[in-house]
Amino acid sequence: MAQNAKENLITQPPARSLFFFALPMIIGNLFQQFYNMADSIIVGNLVGEDALAAVGASYSFTTVFIMIAIGGGIGASVLTSQYLGAGHYKEMKSSVYTFLIAFAVFSTLLAAVGFFINPTVLRALKTPENIMPDAVSYLQIYFAGLPFMFMYNILSADFNALGRSKIPLFLLIFSSILNILLDYWMVGSLGMGVAGAAVATVIAQGIAAVISFVILMKLLSTYHTEDKVERFRTDMFAAGVRIAVPSIVQQSIVSIGMLLTQSAVNQFGSSALAGYSAGMRLESLCIVPMIATGNAMSTFTAQNLGAGKPERVRQGYHAAYGIIIGFGIVLILISQLGCNPILSVFVEQGASAVAFETGTSYFRFIGLFFSFLGFKAITDGILRGAGDIKVYMLANLINLGIRVAVAQLCSPVWGIQLVWYAVPMGWTANYLISYCWYRTGHWKKNRLV
Repeated sequence: MAQNAKENLITQPPARSLFFFALPMIIGNLFQQFYNMADSIIVGNLVGEDALAAVGASYSFTTVFIMIAIGGGIGASVLTSQYLGAGHYKEMKSSVYTFLIAFAVFSTLLAAVGFFINPTVLRALKTPENIMPDAVSYLQIYFAGLPFMFMYNILSADFNALGRSKIPLFLLIFSSILNILLDYWMVGSLGMGVAGAAVATVIAQGIAAVISFVILMKLLSTYHTEDKVERFRTDMFAAGVRIAVPSIVQQSIVSIGMLLTQSAVNQFGSSALAGYSAGMRLESLCIVPMIATGNAMSTFTAQNLGAGKPERVRQGYHAAYGIIIGFGIVLILISQLGCNPILSVFVEQGASAVAFETGTSYFRFIGLFFSFLGFKAITDGILRGAGDIKVYMLANLINLGIRVAVAQLCSPVWGIQLVWYAVPMGWTANYLISYCWYRTGHWKKNRLV
């Protein structure tokens, strides 16, 4: 039966179960990043630097919505995980159905808002005028397909909550390959430019969302319940929102920070923006192991608290530090030794000295501090998985405040480098606040089911 799946996080040794549960999430999220990066790589090479800058200007805005979807899914799935850990399968199903309905409505409203306000947001961010038409075109197509992206991420969170992290991995591999093929066809063969990249992304996400929904419905049918399952429960919705909102804030901090600090980068021109956008894409790729391990820690915490096993949470947390440090060492080597050849995938070294120098400077600096993000992610993961949200939310807001304040106030005076100096400052402050609260043990008293 499904409830005896070998991915069960309650019975296996904590270090082993956490790592092997996180691994498909890491690989899957890497494909998600390749999926998103395909637009930048293809338009940057087939269309040009301005097209790359246009997609980059759009990227910070779209990433906010991606992280809202991921954060909402993770937050809402805390209930699903705890019900699964407690063996309450009827309530587990109701939790899944409730938030599928809620996020379908929410994502449609967000899509409508994003479609109409994106030109205003781009201008508020001081987007260079020479790339505005392409950026607006990309975003309008993207928001037309936003509900598909939203539902895919919510469905992926449900699979992870059920201990089935391999299913989203296989679907991401499929949709990533499809997106790249469509990108080459629409941008290269059809000559659709930036708009073609957006259309390719929407089609690939839409197909992945439909397949995910069908698989999840079949999986849920294997959890047998005698009583009729309610499709929407207001009490579950209210409880899930209480967890999902801080989770959305936490997941969105990086992307909101990128969006709000982008105006500080935009004032240095489209070449600097192109280089910074390329560096951000590399950063997004490199932080995947850290974010995925934190998300795995959240599910691990929720299931084990649901099963009444808080000591396993502590054991898993200690093991997660080893995982993060190992990834951190690898990422330092990549960022310091492989920066130039990797960045040249996005920006040709001879095309623009400003773009290339900006990208390499950003990526080499930020690569030294990825472990700090990982420490923050796993600590936040425990608090999120336990539904212990107040201090966790405060820590993430302080993180955001530091990043935006330093970038906006200092970069006009001391240069663009201050934009990236602010990033590890925010990560470190967030980690220290969350860790001090974790040490109080308050999270163990916050079991939801």
